[in-house]
Amino acid sequence: MNLKSFFSILLLFLLCITYSCQKHTEPTEKPNVLFILADDFGYHDMSVMGSKFYETPNIDRIANEGMIFTDGYAACQVCSPSRASIMSGKFPARHGITDWIGAKTGEAWREQGRHNKLLPPEYVHNLPHEYVTLPEAMKEAGYKTFFAGKWHLGAEGSWPEDHGFDINKGGWDAGSPHGGYFAPWKNPNLKSGSDGENLSMRLAKETAHFIKENKDTSFFAYLSFYAVHAPIQTTQEKWARYCQKARELGLAETGFEMGHFLPIRQVQDNPVYAGLVEAMDDAVGLVLNTLDELGLAENTIVVFTSDNGGVAAGDAFATSNKPLRAGKGYQFEGGIREPYFIKVPWLDIAGKKSDIPVSGTDFYPTLLALAGSELKPEQHNDGVSLLPLLSGRTIEERPLIWHYPHYGNQGGEPSSIIRLGNWKLIHYYEDSREELYNLKTDWEETSDVSDENPELTKKLSEQLFTYLNEVGARFPEKDPEYNAQKEQEYLQRIINQRWPQLEKQRLEFLSEEFDPGNNWWGSSITND
Repeated sequence: MNLKSFFSILLLFLLCITYSCQKHTEPTEKPNVLFILADDFGYHDMSVMGSKFYETPNIDRIANEGMIFTDGYAACQVCSPSRASIMSGKFPARHGITDWIGAKTGEAWREQGRHNKLLPPEYVHNLPHEYVTLPEAMKEAGYKTFFAGKWHLGAEGSWPEDHGFDINKGGWDAGSPHGGYFAPWKNPNLKSGSDGENLSMRLAKETAHFIKENKDTSFFAYLSFYAVHAPIQTTQEKWARYCQKARELGLAETGFEMGHFLPIRQVQDNPVYAGLVEAMDDAVGLVLNTLDELGLAENTIVVFTSDNGGVAAGDAFATSNKPLRAGKGYQFEGGIREPYFIKVPWLDIAGKKSDIPVSGTDFYPTLLALAGSELKPEQHNDGVSLLPLLSGRTIEERPLIWHYPHYGNQGGEPSSIIRLGNWKLIHYYEDSREELYNLKTDWEETSDVSDENPELTKKLSEQLFTYLNEVGARFPEKDPEYNAQKEQEYLQRIINQRWPQLEKQRLEFLSEEFDPGNNWWGSSITND
């Protein structure tokens, strides 16, 4: 053998070794999909994203074994619109579900007693049946479809089984866990187990059972936790451990700062909420372990995300999203930027990050692409496939749009948003002012630079309203009965009464003598 032939053979041998060590570029068979959706779970509510307080080893595992989209967004700052966008691939302004289903609109908004300047517009109250939803598209592609947990996209007749899911465990009208997180709960589509059974773990067990029953078929399992939505509840054991941890980390002197309408939590030290987070993470672990035990993990795509930011104001005032500003219900990054992880075992993406802005609307086309199915651009109008990003390439820059012409329960203001590249513009409906932020240099949104960039501000505003008008977006109207003095009196009561109450409650949760007085929300008879 001459020297040239020897080196040719050696080169071929090395190439073969290199190729065999790389990830497969395609799955060996049609991949399964496990989609995990948390409720009200913030961008920094897990250790993999920087929390020193919460412990989430199983959610962290999904992030570390997949790609972290650092600029991943929910399609809205509240739940129902975001969930509809995942199902439809459309921004809320297009599908019309612009507030959580059940929120008051028009003159009925006055019943809230907040004396606001505007009357919120009406919105669509169920996921439109004419849409071909993500689960329906997956069924067309030959998948067995399963749903467990929170739905909140319409009343009976518009439940998960009416929009493409073969099986529904726990999805119905409600957006919160009626009866709490420990059995007996009140859910017409999920029978209670023994007293004290944990709701998150039960949903995980239902999901694991479905996976076991369908291990020889291709499945699309959608695990939609009620956690970590209020009411926040946990076991005494978990509370005690996080109470001790909070003290070890050092307690801040105060926990809240006043926002526009409500106090906003500034610290992560709520031991009840931390226990609720851990319980959800435990449940995630059970499902991931099921995939491992059945030998399905290498052929299963796993997605983890949330429907809106963590609740820093309103509801249970449970967490802080800092350094992101505010939280659920707000137009700022704390309200819309989410944990956004995609694990594709046959792609070499473990531990990698992408800072390209992406939205909940993108899951629909992305999962179709990963499943090898044709996309449906006439359905997922506002979503794009992220397969190029997952494959090390890029996607064309496009605007992301948010439309929330409501006040909500958390203190956000009626507004619309456009993000294009690093720039984010917020239009406010109370006074038509606009703010512009450069998120590359100021993701905390501390410096409005609209005055320094008038042409860019105008351009983005025009682009935003061109889209909103094209899709027939609805807008709030001025309330002819608005009384500025009454609004100021209301806000003063929030400052003088509600804020001190919240500070007092924070310290009570951290007291060694804390006892909710109801047998720890009925959790004493639990295997959690």
